[in-house]
This record gives sequence, C-alpha cells and structure tokens, in this order.
Amino acid sequence: MTLTVAEVLKLPVVRRAEPEVLSKRRLAEPIRWVHSSDLADLSSLLQGGELVLTTGAAFARGSREYLRGLAKAGAVGVVVELGTVVSRLPASAGRIADELDLALVVLHRKTRFVDITEAVHRRIVAAQYEEVAFDRRVHETFTELSMKGAPLLGIVDAAAKILDEPVVLEDLSHQALVVSTGTAADLLADWERRSRRSPGKRADSEPWSVTGVGQSSQQWGRLVIPRHASDQARATMVLERAAAALAMHRMVERDRTGLQHQAQGGLIDDVLRGRISDDRDAAARAHALGLRKAAQYLPAVVRSPGHTPLGDPVAAHRRNIALLDAVAHTVNAAGHSGLFTVRGDGEVAAVLALRDNRIPLADKALEILGDRLRREVHRVDGVDGAVLALGPPASLVTDAIAGMSEATDIAEVALSMGDNRSYYRASDVRLRGLISLLRDDRRVQRFAETELRSLLTSTLQPEPSHLTVLREYLRLAGNKAAVAERLHVSRPFVYKRLAEVRELLGVDLEDGESMTSLHVALMVTELSRGRRPATVTA
Repeated sequence: MTLTVAEVLKLPVVRRAEPEVLSKRRLAEPIRWVHSSDLADLSSLLQGGELVLTTGAAFARGSREYLRGLAKAGAVGVVVELGTVVSRLPASAGRIADELDLALVVLHRKTRFVDITEAVHRRIVAAQYEEVAFDRRVHETFTELSMKGAPLLGIVDAAAKILDEPVVLEDLSHQALVVSTGTAADLLADWERRSRRSPGKRADSEPWSVTGVGQSSQQWGRLVIPRHASDQARATMVLERAAAALAMHRMVERDRTGLQHQAQGGLIDDVLRGRISDDRDAAARAHALGLRKAAQYLPAVVRSPGHTPLGDPVAAHRRNIALLDAVAHTVNAAGHSGLFTVRGDGEVAAVLALRDNRIPLADKALEILGDRLRREVHRVDGVDGAVLALGPPASLVTDAIAGMSEATDIAEVALSMGDNRSYYRASDVRLRGLISLLRDDRRVQRFAETELRSLLTSTLQPEPSHLTVLREYLRLAGNKAAVAERLHVSRPFVYKRLAEVRELLGVDLEDGESMTSLHVALMVTELSRGRRPATVTA
C-alpha cells in the first residue's frame, strides 16, 4: 500500500495548514519519500518520486527554472509554505507546474515541515512494513502447503482467503477444475464463454486477474479471480505464488505416482489373482493408498484405441504411463479418489470413490468426469479419443476390483459405438455388448457370413448401398419413411433398394425374426471389421 500526493494533503497536519492546489497533475501518483529544502537546485539530492517541501525561497530565481529542475530530477510535486519567505507565488506558477507535469500546492498557514515529514514517513514505513509482512505471510503459507502436499483445493482456498476474493483453477479448455470454497454461483455462470474473453482488450472483456499455471511452454491451467480485484498488485503476487505451489504439486504428484500407482496396481493384481481375499485387508490397503471410504465403489475403465508403434514397446509404455497420469489427475482434481492401474495398451482400470454417491448428484458428477477425461486423455501423445466405462457399483473394494472385467467388456463395445456419451454402463451396450464378446467365435462369424453373403458379394454400388439402406431400415425398426428422411433420399428409392435386398437375401424383411437375425449379423460384421457403425447426419 503506497501513499499518494492527494492522500498526503488529507493528513491532519497538512489540512491544518490550509492547502490550496495550484496544479492537479500527479495528485493520484504514489510518492516514494518527502524531502524538505530551499535549495534552488535539488538535482543531486533527489532520486525520483519525492514530494518536495519548501518555504519558496528557491522561487526567487524564477518559477520556470526551479520547477523545471524538479521535473528533471523526477520529483512528483512541490508544497510551498506561504508567509515565512514569500507571501504568494507568481500567477504563472500553477500553469508552469501543469505544463511540466508537477503537482503544486501552497500552504496558507505556517506549519513545521518536520511534522509533515514525520507523519508521511511514518505512513510510508508502515506501508512498507505491511507489504513485507504480507509477502512473508504469503511465502510461508504456500511453502507450508507445498511441504505438506496439500491438495489443489487447499492451495486455491489459501489464495482466496489471503486475498478475500474468489479464486478458480481452470484447465486449458476453460473448464473450472477447482473453485474456492464459498464462491458465489453467479460468478461461475456461463464460465467457459466468459473465460475465453479474459484477459483481453475488447470492451466486453472480463476484468479478471489471471495467472498461468506451469512453465510458459507447458502451461496446463490458469488461476483466475473472476471479478475486478480490489488490490491488483497483491492479487497478481498471490496468484503467481499459488500458481508456483500448484505447479510444484503437479510435479510432486507425477514423481509420487510412479511408486503410488505401482502400489495400487500391485493391490489390484493381488486381489484379482486371489492373493488377497479378505475385503478388510484389501480395504485397509486401498484406503492407505488414497481411496476414500465410501458406501459404494465403482469399477471403471478408460479405454482408448491402441496405436502401438511396431517395434517400439518403450514408446507404448510411456504413452500408457502418461494416460494413467492423465486419468488419475483428472479424477483427483474433480474431488473424487481412486485406485488406478494400466491393464493393457491404451487401457486404464480404476476403482472410484465419488465425492457424492447420491443420485442424481452421482450421475451428474460422472457426466462431468467423463467429459473431462475425454479432453485430458486427448492431450496425451498418440492417443486419439477415449471412453469411460463403468461396471456395477459394489459396497466392497474386492467386489469393485472384480467388476473391472465387466467394465473392460463394456469399454470394448463402447469404442465400436458411434455416439459420444460421457460414460457407458452395461445398459448402454446391451445386445451389441453380447455380440462384441462373441464376435471371435467362428460359429458366430459363419452365421453372419451366411446371413449377409449375397449382399457382401454383390456389385459395389454408390451410397446409399444395399447394406446402408438395410442397416438404417433395421435400426429404425422398419420405418421406411424415417429411412428415407435419414438418408436424404426419396421413398421410392428406399422401396426399390429394399426390394432388391429382399430378392438377394431371399428373406421376408417384414418378419420379426428375419429382422432380428439380419440386425445381429450386421453387428457381428461391423465389430469383426473393427469399425464403428456408419452414421448419417440428419
């Protein structure tokens, strides 16, 4: 906190001297010090930022020359006591001071300059001491948090408490990852759009204080005060210190996750292999490794399409570790906890303890988590997309670990589906899930080939082909009008294509069993070829 010229004039000792402002320039500018002297040339005594007190003797040589010397020396302004040496200043003094960008004030009553100097210097020293004490408090607070390994919320809350301002940690996609406790909901309204406009020079830019988190070339987030800060200098300093603590937290977590995730993976492997069968032992180890106690635990799998470079298993391993780190960090940053392990190339399995298991809060939390996981996983080199699959909730840790296998099967099916759900459960994959599990069975493959052979071997046609029309016909439960609308073709065209399909296959397309059989065969073919079902934009 600094003292301005205007604030000096409001001090009781100055007000008693009846000050009159002749030049209002730089009244709002902070002063560094107060210097009293009647010397005509102060250029060797001033360092810049001073407010000069004088009886006016130096004005005898000429107002312009004296004031120009002060301006060159860097003074902010000059206060002249009238009556001791001079009774009034030249009429041009105010105009000259204004031209030279100097504050000029006259005192109409005699006063002791030492009283003014003492009052101002006491304020300046007190303000400087307060700033030093504030800096030390900020340094000690964030150093202690870093040493204790405080969570992200603890660091964000500390910054908010010091500044008495709301503070938000967001990722590079402008999603609010951590919000300080007690932040008003209206400050978070329409967050993503507003955040993209801040900071900025446009008239509609938000007047927010923003500091990047992470090294400039590897920033992974931003700390934001989502309103105009009452003290911008302090806000900047605290946010920068908090950002450093967050960056250190991230680095420590990355170093820690090597051992921690090995331990978590070892626990999961011990349970799956039967080396640990007592849930009390498994739960005790799980809670010691960071899994919070909860009424229900969710088996989960985050699966991305594998793209292992041939002959480069090291690169694949690094990518999987980066994937594991991204998943764990995203889950923890969202306020949940979990056990994590790599189960295969591009696959991370977990047991999750949600922050709140109550419905519909849990469903909303999973939706947000799934969206964040998809974004964060996409940042990992070599990973193109991902799905979050959930097994059945379990009250025991061991049961949740056993449920990972079902989550894995769901994830495998989910990758072949064409929608963009935030997360998948068994109820979302249904028949496609069963077919996915059986698709490598030669009897299932032979069935599909038999059902569709005539179409698969028919002459290639421009889209929409026989297979495309049949697929949409079956997906839309035989609604020909809906098929025409979906494919953007006429109804006669659909009728013609279906008649050709009926003739080629030799089956009744109106028969329920025939429709089911063909639909299953199409699913088997699509999953066996490793592609998602064709989608048509409406």
